[in-house]
Amino acid sequence: MTLPTGEDIKKCSGCGIRLQSEAQDQPGYLPEKAWERDPVICQRCFRIKNYNEASSVAVDQDEFLRLLGQIGGKNALVIHIVDLFDFEGSLISGLQRFVGNNPVILAVNKTDLLPKVTNWNKVLNWVQKQCKEHGLKTEDIVLCSAKKNQGFERLLETVAYHRGDRDVYVVGATNVGKSSLINRLIRDYSDLEQELTTSRYPGTTLDMVHIPLDDGRDIIDTPGIVYPWRYSEIVSREDLREVMPENPLKPAVYQLNEGQTLFFGGFARFDFVQGVHQSFTCFISGRLNIHRTKLERADTLFEEHAGELLSPPTRERLAELPEWTRHEIRIPKGSRTDVFISGLGWIKVNGDQGALVAVHAPKGVKVLARPSLI
Repeated sequence: MTLPTGEDIKKCSGCGIRLQSEAQDQPGYLPEKAWERDPVICQRCFRIKNYNEASSVAVDQDEFLRLLGQIGGKNALVIHIVDLFDFEGSLISGLQRFVGNNPVILAVNKTDLLPKVTNWNKVLNWVQKQCKEHGLKTEDIVLCSAKKNQGFERLLETVAYHRGDRDVYVVGATNVGKSSLINRLIRDYSDLEQELTTSRYPGTTLDMVHIPLDDGRDIIDTPGIVYPWRYSEIVSREDLREVMPENPLKPAVYQLNEGQTLFFGGFARFDFVQGVHQSFTCFISGRLNIHRTKLERADTLFEEHAGELLSPPTRERLAELPEWTRHEIRIPKGSRTDVFISGLGWIKVNGDQGALVAVHAPKGVKVLARPSLI
């Protein structure tokens, strides 16, 4: 069967890509016998939905940016979804350049991962300051959890208040929960029966998906931008569930003397190089083992036990990751600082006496110091 033309072109209702039956390794592939399915979804979405597995099909960065660039010329309200667990890693830098003067609502997803005792007003203030720091103008900021349906009514009210006579574009990096949030919109405010494909794998939405609203306007789900500095983009599918937490984080507090090291499985390493005895709180996935050792033994320990004592990943999967780079960070006296590792979590420096620390992580992974989130 050949690809239909003109008005007959069909798109996958799961990821939005144009359907075709010619090339199995290309986006939108659909076996001929499945063409009459209703709703019709590509083989990739079918396998994600039914077997929780993904193919290696992806759309390149230039295509993502081209799609995003279309928004600036529209009369649109933009919902920018970010992952609270990976805030700096999932924020779309330079978003203003793409959306022009269109208003932006920032939806900060995955609040369910933070401890229940979190002071949400302080978190909101923190997000506002970080937006200012990154030059992102927002009409409003909504803290929410698609998984727990928290803050969702507030997001809908905010969208209704700012939308006017506009289409709504939903943008974000991969794995921030865009499709999950939009599926809530479909279920609650649309007559459509199909849902977008949701998965923990990057790049689930491959093209713009239009969801009609009652007033003739659309909600448009855009593809997730793939940012190579996030752990979620560089680890294997087997290890993705290890680094991406699904349950609330259980902060792990370590009292360290200078010259001590913490390994996070075999994914990264944190050295307390210099400073007075103080405590550090680790906010990472509960599936990762934290191993403490002396800094002087750290290199040898990694060489001898990576993939075994220091795991995940396995030694074979570790070999597929980029070599580690050392990032040295000086924590000023009197500051409240997190050492952030994109997609893996962060280490909160609890003391105010200052410190010299270092992070070893695969080359290209974003590592930075920021004001403490909690």
